[in-house]
Parts: sequence; C-alpha cells; structure tokens
Amino acid sequence: MAVASLESLLARGVRGRRVLVRSDLNVPLKDGVIRDDSRIRASVPTLRRLLDAGARVAVVSHLGRPKSTRRPELSLRPIAPRLAELLGTGVSFCEECVGPVARAAVEALAPGQIVLLENLRFHAGEERNDPDFAKALAELADAYVNDAFGTAHRAHASTAGVTAFLQDVAAGLLLQSELDHLRVVRDPKRPLVVALGGAKVSDKVSVLEALAPHADALLIGGAMAYTFLAARGEEIGTSRVERDHLDDARRVEAAAQKHGRRLLLPTDHVVSQRIEAGAPRRVVRSIPEGWMGVDIGPETAARYAEEIAKARTFFWNGPMGVFEIPEFASGTESVARAAAESGAVTVIGGGDSLAAVNQLGLGGRMTHLSTGGGASLEYVQGLELPGVAALER
Repeated sequence: MAVASLESLLARGVRGRRVLVRSDLNVPLKDGVIRDDSRIRASVPTLRRLLDAGARVAVVSHLGRPKSTRRPELSLRPIAPRLAELLGTGVSFCEECVGPVARAAVEALAPGQIVLLENLRFHAGEERNDPDFAKALAELADAYVNDAFGTAHRAHASTAGVTAFLQDVAAGLLLQSELDHLRVVRDPKRPLVVALGGAKVSDKVSVLEALAPHADALLIGGAMAYTFLAARGEEIGTSRVERDHLDDARRVEAAAQKHGRRLLLPTDHVVSQRIEAGAPRRVVRSIPEGWMGVDIGPETAARYAEEIAKARTFFWNGPMGVFEIPEFASGTESVARAAAESGAVTVIGGGDSLAAVNQLGLGGRMTHLSTGGGASLEYVQGLELPGVAALER
C-alpha cells in the first residue's frame, strides 16, 4: 500500500488547519551551537510548502538521548533561529510539546506561521509509544506529516502512535524521496554492487544476510572485514574481531556463494600499531602480530573501484577504515570517488559515509544521500518501517 503524499494533503486544503510535522532535527550541538545543520536544511522543503499553503505548522522532533529527563543542553531552542533563517520567516519556540502550553502555542498561530515544540524525548511516553502521549500530540493537530525518515524505523509515539488518532496523514517530501530512492536498491538495475563498512558485523548481520544473496557483488571493508577474515582462518594481528560472530560471517559468505553472488574481502591492508594521527603505518598482505588493520590497502581499493565502475546500482553504508584520521582515509576516499565517477544510481547511507562524501565535495555527484542510517539499512533489506507502515494504515 502506498503512503499518501504531501501533494495529496495540500490538494485537500490545509489553509488555517493545524498540521503537526514530525521532522528530524537531531543535529550535533556543542554549547548551544549547531555544528552541522544538514538535517535542518533537509526539513525545509516540506515546511516551506505547508507554510506557503497557509497551514498552521507545529514541528516536533527529538534531540539526543535525554532518557525521559528534561536536560537544558538537549533543548531544541537553539534550532529555532536557524530554522527561521532557512525558512525566511519567524519561528516561535514552545517549551512544551504536549499539554495546555503546547496547545495554546499552536492555537495562537495564524495561517502561514510555525512553532517549534520542545524535545519529544523529554517525555517517557515518546519512546514507549504510549497511547496517551500519542493522543496528546494528536490533540495539537488536524493533520499529520511524517518527514523524519531517520526515525521511521522506530515505533515511537510521534512516528507511529499518533496516526491512530488522526485520519489525515501524509509523508513529507524528504520521507517520500527516501522511499523512492531506496526502492531502487530493493529492486535494482543490475549489476547491484553494495559496499558495507564500519566496526561491527553484529551491527549489520541482518543486512549482510539480506544483501549477500541479493547483491551481485558485496564489498566488505572497515573493522568488520577482520571478523570475516578471521572466520576464514587468516592472520589478522591485533585487528578488531568479534569472536562470537565468526559463524555469522561464515553464514553470510555461504549465502552469497549459494546464490552465485560474490563477497569480496580486503587482500591488502593499511596497518598501524596505534589508532592515532601520525602513528607509523605500513601496507601488508598478511597482518603481522602487534599490528592492526586500519584501512583497506591500495590493491583492494583499486579492485573495489573496478567493481563500482561496473555497477548500474550502487549502495554504500559505512567507511572502509578509520577515515576520521587522514592517514587511514584513502580507502574510503577511493570508494567515494569511484561512486561519483560511475554511471550508476548511487545511494549513500550512514553518517560516516555521508561525512566522507561531503568532506570530499562529492555529495552533489551522488544520486541520493540518505538521512537515515539505521532506517535505510532496514528498508533495503525489506523490513517494515513502523513510521511508514503507520502512514499506510
């Protein structure tokens, strides 16, 4: 079942109506200063369309993990001025997200005005998907728009529960764009090449199992590659290995072989004795004792780039090494450049992969940069996302 689009909601008319928008404004803050406003920028198109149509807009979001406690440093208040600047209109702020104070703030809006409500996760009912909390949110609105793809895989009150109390619901422009682009990975033009990196097999075992028989080539990098290599019995020195997930690695590799797919692992490595800038490093084929893998080697990077060049669809989640340290970033950079230069549909997900692409100035050359790491991984493996299923119902 398809979700209702923002355009269909606008066609039904929103002028003067209260529209509750679940955005993802979970941005990094330090001493009240926004360090990266990418998620705020991503929320603007949907909000702009609603305001231009005369809606009275109430925006809700979470920020950080306050664990149901009101923490001033995790207030959404610093977001309001930046959102106002990007929207080109005033954005009021309310210190509550439910209850009489929040209702009064929303009722005070004129058509085309917007209020940002306080952090949802200051309330235990949000993450518990408590019906009473969901109903309290719904009481603020006549219609609901979910534009927070990054939390669509969470069954929270603001992403799933609220739709039980509102009939007029829709997907925002960002959420709709995410679904449209990620469907390309689920039903790809082939060859489909997938690159997965990051630290732990345990974090991605389900997506590995789903994509191993689906992707024409699965390129493994990051620290989790050493769990795969250890499962093969190869020497990996002091590289990070999840010993309790060796069988998972073997099972994923066997699934790829059974379906005639190729799972590629590093054949050479950048190694160091310490994970810090300036530490001595070497390129080796077999990792000696006392050394650890910190990046894929140049031979592996070239081989992975060749695979990406053949792709018609390419999906990437997770860096190939400790890319935050420049000396250990060349493998990740190689994958990013190969993706940018390919003629494939390129879908990039996960914070670290996005950071690498943007640091290199290559974001504009990718087909789609997904705002939801965990949500994108769950969606491409065919799992139901509660925030999306709630809109379908």
